[in-house]
Amino acid sequence: MLSCSLLHTRVLAVTEERELRCLAFQLHSEMKLLSYSLLLQLTAVTLLCFGTLCLAGNVTYDHRSLIINGQRELLISASIHYPRSVPAMWPGLVQTAKEGGVNVIETYVFWNGHELSPGNYYFGGRYDLVKFVKIVQRAGLHLILRIGPFVAAEWNFGGVPVWLHYVPGTVFRTDNEPFKYYMQKFTTFIVNLMKQEKLFASQGGPIILAQIENEYGYYEGAYGDGGKRYAMWAASMAVSQNIGVPWIMCQQWDAPDTVIDTCNSFYCDQFKPLSPNKPKIWTENWPGWFKTFGSRDPHRPPEDVAYSVARFFQKGGSVQNYYMYHGGTNFGRTSGGPFITTSYDYDAPIDEYGLPRLPKWGHLKELHGAIKLCEHVLLSGESIHTSLGPSQEADVYTDSSGACAAFISNMDEKNDKTVEFQNASYHLPAWSVSILPDCKNVVFNTAKVRTQTNIVEMVPEDLKSSGASTDKGVRPLRWEVFMEKAGIWGEADFTRNGFVDHINTTKDTTDYLWYTTSIFVSGNEEFLKNGNHPVLLIESKGHALHAFVNQKLQASASGNGTHSPFKVKKPISLKAGKNEIALLSMTVGLQNAGAFYEWVGAGPTIVKIKGFNNGTVDLSSYAWTYKIGLQGEHLGLYKFDGGHNVNWLSALEPPKEQPLTWYKAVVDPPLGDEPIGLDMLHMGKGLAWLNGEEIGRYWPRRSSVHEKCVQVCDYRGKFMPDKCFTGCGEPTQRWYHVPRSWFKPSGNILVIFEEKGGDPTKISFSKRKVSGACAVVAEDYPSFELESWLANANANASVKNKNKGTVFLKCPKNTIVSAVKFASFGTPTGTCGSYKKGDCHDPNSISVVEKICLNKKECAIELTEENFSKGLCPAAAYKKLAVEAVCS
Repeated sequence: MLSCSLLHTRVLAVTEERELRCLAFQLHSEMKLLSYSLLLQLTAVTLLCFGTLCLAGNVTYDHRSLIINGQRELLISASIHYPRSVPAMWPGLVQTAKEGGVNVIETYVFWNGHELSPGNYYFGGRYDLVKFVKIVQRAGLHLILRIGPFVAAEWNFGGVPVWLHYVPGTVFRTDNEPFKYYMQKFTTFIVNLMKQEKLFASQGGPIILAQIENEYGYYEGAYGDGGKRYAMWAASMAVSQNIGVPWIMCQQWDAPDTVIDTCNSFYCDQFKPLSPNKPKIWTENWPGWFKTFGSRDPHRPPEDVAYSVARFFQKGGSVQNYYMYHGGTNFGRTSGGPFITTSYDYDAPIDEYGLPRLPKWGHLKELHGAIKLCEHVLLSGESIHTSLGPSQEADVYTDSSGACAAFISNMDEKNDKTVEFQNASYHLPAWSVSILPDCKNVVFNTAKVRTQTNIVEMVPEDLKSSGASTDKGVRPLRWEVFMEKAGIWGEADFTRNGFVDHINTTKDTTDYLWYTTSIFVSGNEEFLKNGNHPVLLIESKGHALHAFVNQKLQASASGNGTHSPFKVKKPISLKAGKNEIALLSMTVGLQNAGAFYEWVGAGPTIVKIKGFNNGTVDLSSYAWTYKIGLQGEHLGLYKFDGGHNVNWLSALEPPKEQPLTWYKAVVDPPLGDEPIGLDMLHMGKGLAWLNGEEIGRYWPRRSSVHEKCVQVCDYRGKFMPDKCFTGCGEPTQRWYHVPRSWFKPSGNILVIFEEKGGDPTKISFSKRKVSGACAVVAEDYPSFELESWLANANANASVKNKNKGTVFLKCPKNTIVSAVKFASFGTPTGTCGSYKKGDCHDPNSISVVEKICLNKKECAIELTEENFSKGLCPAAAYKKLAVEAVCS
């Protein structure tokens, strides 16, 4: 009899390929294998699908899973945040997630991007939430809408509008009437918008779950009884919206029974919901981590991500979401932290630019396929737990029809193990899970990565100026320059004795606030005579600042992204008479989480000059004059149609290493259709725009060479963000994503504001290209192909005898395998880009791979006796094939 899991897989495949017309033929050909009741169930599901739209209908749940229109579903979800990409990218991102085996898309709703001032809503451009949800719907996927509206998410101010902090009497995220009023108002607005567009599953839309609040359990205690009351109020307020689908609260350890409490972590296999009547849901599985300016680059190995997911489903999980599946970009000033980079790549399965990250994306795709083979028995059967050793165990799921699926785990962090399970032996690598959809054959092991590794490069392309070419066909880039004045420009905003808080003054309308004062230096000061220099001493709460003395940059300093103040100690040049001291204070993203986080301030607190005849002069209580923002910002120099009345200075050779400088050039888009990054390695710190669109903050700040980085990450053992760093001594971020849709065919205006000095002639665009592919497969491991396994299983044949050991390579569109850089069957060592031949090597390896793959877009190399001389290696040798190919 055809299994329910097979039927479900077939139905999904049909609807995903938009071939509903084929369903009748498939059902007819398999009718003899179906029971009448099963056919009725299948028909009930398929009748809800029209074209590419599947109407989910009623969503309920019990202890085992969500139940969508009467059907249990095992849900694998992908976080894709709509404002962290652009509308032109959304369909491709959703499709790539779907091709990766995902059936749900998850997103936060970003309050401060939508309610720009009280009652002033915006849903255009990157913030077109309805458009994004409908793209998900057209793809035939479900959606989880995490309204929050507090989101954290390394997003500026945690997603809460800054203006709300200045509504009198407001305290965030506690039993506070002003906060609750605006929170409920926005939540209701979003709910009504979704209802108006019929986007909840109860209306036939894709939204199957909604979230209120976010990880409040971490901070509830800090707010005392008010925190407890607020959490209960938030849940009650959400449920009262009557959306027809369940509400969830993540990391909420006292969530009321009206909502489902869920888990966020690197591992959630041991999580249990508060009520035995609730399903086990994992709202955030972190497949990587975020970056901060000046830090190293964190990575999470695909083997460990797969291990965590397999363990979750092994232990009764039913909904798992990757946070992030596509991280994207913190365009403009949307990054929080502070110091969160403009890139929010997150080492996610889809990279910042929208390309699948291989092998992670491919490895997880195979995992999803293996888990889905077990779906029916996982959700409808009973489980039996069996210990197979001190750190080895099996969980077996069976149902009344005799179906059986098993997960076998080896939780040992160091040692491989061989275990006996149901009268058969199974080899388990350390820290791995094997999946057996029939309780006999292993179709997937989390530690064995069979999918290829892509070699991705940022290929530079010189900026090309729009306009007429010279006789030689070269169009030299013509820069225009505007110089900011250090200190007060125009009329001062106000003067105060002492310092004001930076954030309370700018209210985050800009990163920049000028603090200026003056000091009179007597001609009798010794440092004027002996050539010594007085020392400027500054202490600041954050985030960064530049100090100018008499219009010259004397010092730059920044914090480390924490609440700790940073200090400046720098010799300066003073002259006899009046000296102007101008401090440009800067924020680099506002605090995005923590108890009472909205009260964290920024800006200088102490300014002194040491070295006068009479000792140290404390300027902290002097009269300081303030100016909010930059002159160029007020003039709109960054706007596509702005700055026309400004006296830009033309320069074929623009000034270099010049602080407070605006640069503008008219450029052509790079050729081709590859994603684009703006290379800012040779600039200092600042902001960038293209055609008025905010590329974001750039800051090629380097991490320390003295910190610890790894060449190869050991996936074994529990992961933490500091486990697998790379990039010591390198810029945290060099390239800044510029979406293709922002370019016009010609006449593109690139604007840069440089704070402390750089070389604009070395700015370039780079195209993100897949230039090659690597793969390693051992001969003892079958290649997992869903249809092949199904065919084998249906014929009661052993999967071990089918497609045993096959290397698959695939180049991106418009490219082919143009060369084979390395190939070795035997005992090769190393990693992609640095493979080496082992003690045992078949000398015909390269010629075999070239014969099969050269000049082809994709190829499959089977580890057979016909292709490779297996007798060259000792019988006990663990033989495998490693290949590196060039795609061009």
